[in-house]
Amino acid sequence: MTTAMGAALRRIQLGNALSAFGNGFTVPYLYVYVAKVRDLGANTAGVVLAMLAVAALVVLPLTGRVIDRRGPLPVAIVGTVSAAIGALGIGLSATEPLVIASAVALGAGIAVIQPALATMIVWCSTTVTRSRAFATQFFLNNLGLGVGGLVGGLLVDESHASSFMRLFAIEAVMFLVLGATVATVRLPHAPKVEDAVPSEERAKGAWRALFADRRMVWLCVLGFVLFFACYGQFESGLAAYATEVTRIPPSSLGIALAANTAAIVAAQFVVLKLVERRRRSRVMALVGLIWTVAWIAAGLSGLVHGAQAVATTLLISTYALFGIGESMLSPTVAPLVADLAPASLIGQYNSAFALVKQLALAVGPAVGALMVGHGMYAAYIGMLALCAVGISVLSLRLGRMLRPAQDNPHRAVAPVPAARVPVEPEAVACRA
Repeated sequence: MTTAMGAALRRIQLGNALSAFGNGFTVPYLYVYVAKVRDLGANTAGVVLAMLAVAALVVLPLTGRVIDRRGPLPVAIVGTVSAAIGALGIGLSATEPLVIASAVALGAGIAVIQPALATMIVWCSTTVTRSRAFATQFFLNNLGLGVGGLVGGLLVDESHASSFMRLFAIEAVMFLVLGATVATVRLPHAPKVEDAVPSEERAKGAWRALFADRRMVWLCVLGFVLFFACYGQFESGLAAYATEVTRIPPSSLGIALAANTAAIVAAQFVVLKLVERRRRSRVMALVGLIWTVAWIAAGLSGLVHGAQAVATTLLISTYALFGIGESMLSPTVAPLVADLAPASLIGQYNSAFALVKQLALAVGPAVGALMVGHGMYAAYIGMLALCAVGISVLSLRLGRMLRPAQDNPHRAVAPVPAARVPVEPEAVACRA
């Protein structure tokens, strides 16, 4: 049974890693492809990027209800088909309406896939093993994106549109591989999650039940600040600050992004061993402190005039520190969302948190680019350092709301007698 359970989770993780690998082929080159290769202009490229986020914001409020009613598997398959159509459509589109429509399909598909896969992982794990499952997913996502971007860079040729079409075709195939892979997983009839919200609350409706859960609401507020202060700044405000204030060349910015991925890949399982038996709220509070140091380092990189090597090192350190913080969050935040959810609302909770992430990723780049673009450098760094401190404060406040088993599931596990051979708890949770 343990082998069967492990095979099911491996299929989910493998499919997810392959889709991330395919996505990595196109993510760094989407703007250049639309604006320059297809010669549709910077405005159209901006609309395409915006449509990816807008489509996600439209579909996510409905996704959770469908997952809870129909199960995560059909939702994941529909998402992979939509994403594949969108990716292939972008590669074949030569006109503005078609490339925008394709971006909508791609953005909606990716948005649907995320909470569906998260729910599948929840169904195939327990409170004790969930941290490792989500940490593995995050590790494989970043590894896939990094390798895909590296290979894509070797294949792409800006003077030949056909090379970009090849990248988008590979991405489409990888999404279909994800759909085919998860379709082979047999999920349990009922998820192995304890209800954290009384059953009478659910009669009010999914969204009303979620808003009535103050712990989940607080976690969503914390999640917004987390994503705003990190992911929402990578490709906008922080990148602009690096080039305009720190004045590092684009090649060094690429090294900084690589340092972020390298920190995640190198540290993920080392960090997991250090944090998986500790209180989740304390781990998230520590992330806030690490990111505070990261933003201070970023600010200092813009003040070290005449010492470009020092400035570059400080900025690369910023990205690396972000990566360490991300590796601490992956086994912490997503499992906590699942442990807060009642069994009947797992999809709703996952979709709501994914919606919060998308909102932060929509607002963060706009605010960052606006502040840096108007020369508000000190205010920009100060704001994000305060956000990082706020992460620590919000995390500690959330920790006082959580039950001990939610803050640290390992505390709730009774010790196994030495004379008995333990049975893996998740062996009954799902079968291949």
